[in-house]
Amino acid sequence: MIVGLTGGIGSGKTTVAGFFKKLGIPVYIADDEAKRLMEISPEIRVEIIQLLGENAYIKEIPNKKYIADKVFKDQLLLEQLNAIIHPRVAAHFKNWYKQQESPYVIKEAAILFENGGYKQCDFMILVMAPLKIRIERVKKRDQSSEEEIYKRMNAQWSDSKKIALSDVIIENTFLDQTKEKVARIHNHLLHRISRNW
Repeated sequence: MIVGLTGGIGSGKTTVAGFFKKLGIPVYIADDEAKRLMEISPEIRVEIIQLLGENAYIKEIPNKKYIADKVFKDQLLLEQLNAIIHPRVAAHFKNWYKQQESPYVIKEAAILFENGGYKQCDFMILVMAPLKIRIERVKKRDQSSEEEIYKRMNAQWSDSKKIALSDVIIENTFLDQTKEKVARIHNHLLHRISRNW
């Protein structure tokens, strides 16, 4: 069973993924794999430089700030960048998934709804948090300005649009409550899977 885990920037997806990991569930972080591929794949590097220009890389390392500045103010560029990276991440996930032996796996990705990846998932978890908390988290994590954060938020679907396609929502404001909710979802999924066996 593939369980999709998504949420807007700063919602705390990675924290929630960590709680599932502690329960022994394999977790695939799609954004980490995307970053890895951008660094190690010469083909991807060439395609990104063709799309965004020479400044997209500094000595074969992605120039993250330059890339973000370009794509988060141009929806078409963002879609073209995603079209380069996401099919490769999807292929890598497929191979990783085949090697797992647990009752279910977590696929964590920021844009599972936006790129249609949710259609390959059997169950969808949406992580949410109040806007103010999300902004503070991203500021602390990335040293981004509020303007940069809003640009990235605007490139993602609104929570209301995501709610309609989600099976369960985790309100990730207080860690103890989030951890309890993850444990409940985990038990629900195991029960659901055992019923189908």
